[in-house]
Amino acid sequence: MGEFAALIHNENIKIYSRVRTWIMLFILALMSALFPALFYFTSSGDMSRMGLWESFQTTVSVAFFLNTIFTVVVASDSVAGEFSWGTIKLLLIRPWSRSKILLSKYISMILFSLLSTAILIAFAYGSSLIFSSSAEAGASNLGNWSPVEYSFLDVLCRYVELFLTAALAFMVSSVFRASGLAIGLSLFIMFTKNLFIVIFSPERYEWAKYLIFTHMDLRGYILSDAGPGGVTLGFSAAVLAVYYLLFLAVSWIVFRKRDVAA
Repeated sequence: MGEFAALIHNENIKIYSRVRTWIMLFILALMSALFPALFYFTSSGDMSRMGLWESFQTTVSVAFFLNTIFTVVVASDSVAGEFSWGTIKLLLIRPWSRSKILLSKYISMILFSLLSTAILIAFAYGSSLIFSSSAEAGASNLGNWSPVEYSFLDVLCRYVELFLTAALAFMVSSVFRASGLAIGLSLFIMFTKNLFIVIFSPERYEWAKYLIFTHMDLRGYILSDAGPGGVTLGFSAAVLAVYYLLFLAVSWIVFRKRDVAA
């Protein structure tokens, strides 16, 4: 167990020793802190200013796009970067199995996503706390949830989407050894999933209920028990779990069997 922890630590060093990583985290923190200030200074008066949780939720909705993109970059470069730099052979001659190597890379990517999400939440909340009219304003259309509960569920649902998008990027990186392809494909899905839902609506096509695009955004379940096509939260969670396990299985199988002698 200690050796595996050292392997994860080694992967974390690879991530955080790059200037790019700290630039991404700085941009994420800056944007998370900047938006509540912009909302405050562009409002016309006290009555039009956002409340604490409204400001926080709006900031999160914008900043999480950056968070997902930055996590996808880390996930895409995790495996493909080893092949691009030619360091994969040096890594595989170590006394660790390929499964442990790949798992350590995946865990380090998840740790980065948790850190970036925590930074986003901390700066968005801190800035919203400073630049808001009151803690009570802006809390409407939340159903039976309090503003705190709704905000927590909103962040959780957004992180689930990030989690799946990163898993897809990690799989493409492992299979095709191309970080550019992994980033491009992940961002394509991220920005066009709503278009696919409109074209392949589960209301019209029964088989569309089994597409990953239909279930990636779970926020609709916060205020409703029925999802796209009348499916339940359990059904959506099961579909996402199947895709997630498929992404990881493909990554593991290809990485373990890949010939890197050439």
